[in-house]
Amino acid sequence: MTVAADLAVNPAPTAHDLRLVPAALTVWLGTLGGLLIGWWVTVAVGTGVAAAAAVAFVVIRRRAANSERIRALLLALLGFGAVLAVVVTPRLHNAQEDPIRPSADRGVHAVLRVTVTERPRPIRSAGYAGRAGGTSAVVIPADVAEAKVEGRMVRSNGRVVLIAALDGWSSLLPGQQVTASGSLDPGRPAELTVAALQVRGSPQATTEAPWWQQAAASMRAGLRKASGVLDEEPAGLLPGLAVGDTTGMSRRVEDEFRDAGLSHLNAVSGTNVTIVCGAVLLLLRLLRLGPMVSATGAGLALAGYLIITGPEPSVLRAGVMGAVGLLALALGRRGTALPALAAAVAGLVLYDPAMAASFGFALSVVATAGLVLLAPRWAAALARRGMPSGLAEWLAVPVAAFAVTAPIVAGMAGELSLVAVVANLLAAPVVAPATILGVLATVLGPVWHAGAEFLVRLAGPEASWLILVAREASAVPGAVLGWPSGWWGGLLAALVVGVLVVAGRFARVRLVIAAGLVVVLLVAVPARVIAPPWPPPGWAVVACDVGQGDAIVLATAEPGRAVVVDTGPEPGPVDRCLDRLGVDRVPLLVLSHLHADHVGGLESVFEGRTVGAVAVGAGRAPRWAWDKVAEVTGTHGVPLVELPLGQRLDWPGLSLDVLGPRYVTTRAAAEKDGTLINNSSLVLRGHTSAGRGLLTGDVELAAQADLLAAKEDLRADILKVPHHGSRYSLPDFLAAVNPRIAVVSVGGGNSYGHPHQSTVDNLGKGGALLTRTDTDGDTAIFPLDDNPAILRRGR
Repeated sequence: MTVAADLAVNPAPTAHDLRLVPAALTVWLGTLGGLLIGWWVTVAVGTGVAAAAAVAFVVIRRRAANSERIRALLLALLGFGAVLAVVVTPRLHNAQEDPIRPSADRGVHAVLRVTVTERPRPIRSAGYAGRAGGTSAVVIPADVAEAKVEGRMVRSNGRVVLIAALDGWSSLLPGQQVTASGSLDPGRPAELTVAALQVRGSPQATTEAPWWQQAAASMRAGLRKASGVLDEEPAGLLPGLAVGDTTGMSRRVEDEFRDAGLSHLNAVSGTNVTIVCGAVLLLLRLLRLGPMVSATGAGLALAGYLIITGPEPSVLRAGVMGAVGLLALALGRRGTALPALAAAVAGLVLYDPAMAASFGFALSVVATAGLVLLAPRWAAALARRGMPSGLAEWLAVPVAAFAVTAPIVAGMAGELSLVAVVANLLAAPVVAPATILGVLATVLGPVWHAGAEFLVRLAGPEASWLILVAREASAVPGAVLGWPSGWWGGLLAALVVGVLVVAGRFARVRLVIAAGLVVVLLVAVPARVIAPPWPPPGWAVVACDVGQGDAIVLATAEPGRAVVVDTGPEPGPVDRCLDRLGVDRVPLLVLSHLHADHVGGLESVFEGRTVGAVAVGAGRAPRWAWDKVAEVTGTHGVPLVELPLGQRLDWPGLSLDVLGPRYVTTRAAAEKDGTLINNSSLVLRGHTSAGRGLLTGDVELAAQADLLAAKEDLRADILKVPHHGSRYSLPDFLAAVNPRIAVVSVGGGNSYGHPHQSTVDNLGKGGALLTRTDTDGDTAIFPLDDNPAILRRGR
């Protein structure tokens, strides 16, 4: 007996028991309607379905119909419809009429005594200005126990989310009570959340968490500590794979997993439950224990695993379905995956109506349904055409999962990963070993740290392989397809997938689809990837698309060797840009100033490259950024040097002159004023094969005036526009530079209004050709007939 069979997931296509499916859909859709529209929708659906089922049941009995399945289906609809109306409706009504809601709409002050219901979830952001990137705040779901709004007590037992600082709040555990104060914001009705509290200050009057939550936290901490023996990225990924703990995962890895369609591996779901319970079942069966004992042992492992991972919607769904499947195993019944899923859906939505509107819950449910309904049939069809059965199942599972989840992903994220199937195929062989080793290390960590570290080392290569797969897959040109977001985008994606699936059943249509794919591969892909070539031959300067930040690459006369100025706001984008350019040697990495959007990607420049030195100006603020730069250079054994005013640097085919800053303030003053940090930017005049360039960092009005007053020769063919094209650019300064090409390094949809229209207009008046990374992507400048020319890679 296989592990999959033990978990009631039959690998061969069978007739499925559909009796509970209509009832589960009634509960799910009726609750979703109540969340999105109003509680009255839920009571209407529940009573309407129950009444219709009762009438139909009476009619069938009078006609002496002898269909046991139909009677069971109608009884399920009758019972679940009644429960929906009686149980769910009051909860929706209470949440939608909660007395805190009007106060939240006004944004008033409140003091709440709450019970934490889930582990704090980190809020990650890219760095900007003097604020470091990473996690600085957490979101904490909680239930209200007491509420004081504008100084008066309010009766409420609604749900809230606390948005609080990382320090002091990230260590809270489910079951703890805590007092928090701050300003109220409106909640999200679809989540049954009556308000969000923007917390000020530290937690007050905190109670102890239940012992099992403390034990689970100790185990997760033990795994994080043991994972420290791995490199930084695998160390952050392994706890996510094993127990869904993503607190140590880097923003870069998280983004790459999303783009590669592998983000489901970081969220505990049915895959994890199948692996954990399957491993226990296999072990107990090898010991020749019976089904009842095996199911009991797997059930205990499942309960412990769910406590460790926490009560997330997908975790609860997987746990309930796993429990139903184990019960079926103990009773000697197989092939019950679909009834188990239906029971899990109905039971969980009745237990927590907010799950009906959870994207994670929906993804988990439809993915499991696809694996139950589609994957076995597609695998069997491939096997009938001569494909080995193991290979057919290996191919059918990710294809089926992608087909059923694509509409939800498209509507939720506004994009689709076109490399998801291949990435999941490559990732599949190592997911189970990495998960099992990670879970064993989690259990072992609190009692034997050395043993946990040994298991982590065994899991390290698997975690590194997953990162490699995600990184290479996400870097494929066109890996992510933009798509309309929202309900209409999801429905459009569902229509496309449905048409393709139905059409694929006909041989001639399959031939047309295959021909269409060939045309796309031979025409569309080369048009995007091959023509024009990237990078263009003889490129001199490239502005990398790194989002809201700067990263400029200056070529030397030696292939693969280039100077880099600034690194963008976060690791990843600058690394991929340098990979595309074929740069593997960086004789000098210049940081114009220490704001996060210029130094955030520093670490990734070192990946797979030799760096000769890192250069900075005289500024040392903000302090955290200076400490980070010193730490990274020290770790890699690279000199950290200061470029003084007037210094000249030469390489074959490239030279740089340091023109500024002309004035640098004290660190204490700069820490309080980001403009002072901007004005301390290094200003470099470069002599490249495409002409003279002026790199200005983020200099603003005062620094630009200093350069003008110094009577420097600012003329340049190429201008890296100061401060992402902000309005703080002197028209006289832009006129003195008089560039042919003006490069704005800027992030799409940024909240700063960059580039400002006045700066764009002033550059246009001077006759400059404007290019910007938010619309043009990486932009290369190269010599053409003794003039600088540009080539936009596109986004």
